[in-house]
Amino acid sequence: MKQFIYFILIGSVFLLSGCGGPDRSHRLVVIDAGHGGHDCGAQCGGKQEKDLVLQIVHKLYKAFKNEGYRVYMTRGNDRFLTLGQRTKIADKKDADVFISIHANAIANKSRFEEVEGIETYFLQKTRDARSQRIAERENAAVLKGADTLSKNVIIDSVLNGPKIVESNKLAIDVQRNIMKRVKAKYSDAKGGGFRPAPFYVLVGASRPSILVEVGYITNTKERNRLFNPDYQERIAEGIVEGVNRYLDNRERELGI
Repeated sequence: MKQFIYFILIGSVFLLSGCGGPDRSHRLVVIDAGHGGHDCGAQCGGKQEKDLVLQIVHKLYKAFKNEGYRVYMTRGNDRFLTLGQRTKIADKKDADVFISIHANAIANKSRFEEVEGIETYFLQKTRDARSQRIAERENAAVLKGADTLSKNVIIDSVLNGPKIVESNKLAIDVQRNIMKRVKAKYSDAKGGGFRPAPFYVLVGASRPSILVEVGYITNTKERNRLFNPDYQERIAEGIVEGVNRYLDNRERELGI
């Protein structure tokens, strides 16, 4: 009898850890590579944001699949998607989380080499001028022609309710785990923390949603790292670990 129980326990451990950990096949993540097609995003040193984020999203797709998730990319090639198309996919697929990947930039050339860092954003209005400037740059392509009143109506409609609280929690877990992964090898890597900002790509998805600015393409050191496959892998792994932590905690809170 004791031997039988022993084998049952060993089998249980094998199921939990020997086959890759918890079963995540019931979870779906939608990942979004910003810009694309005619919209190149930030550009510097002969590099374009749209190419960088697509490379990272492909690695992110594989990393999530390796963890057992179901994953959907809003774009897997160089094409432009409207704001509505990106977030509609997350809702149509009934994703657990929506993650949009972007690269940062500044306009002041004299400060290119002093401004760097990985930042994770969740949807919220803010008085922080820096967050507002970054959001305005990313919003430009998807909000052409929309007047100020329309923009405010759009964002006000989603600023209340559990989505914002959950998105904040998701941003915290993802930012912390990206930095943990990246700094394990690149000890001087900078992090800008998790911040609220009015990114319109996050408005339409009615689920926890974040936007990750993987670094400044205008900073030479960071740009070179961002196009390094190893650095991209670390960012992807950090995002997945952050999502793991967020969803595991959420399931415990809900008693699932």
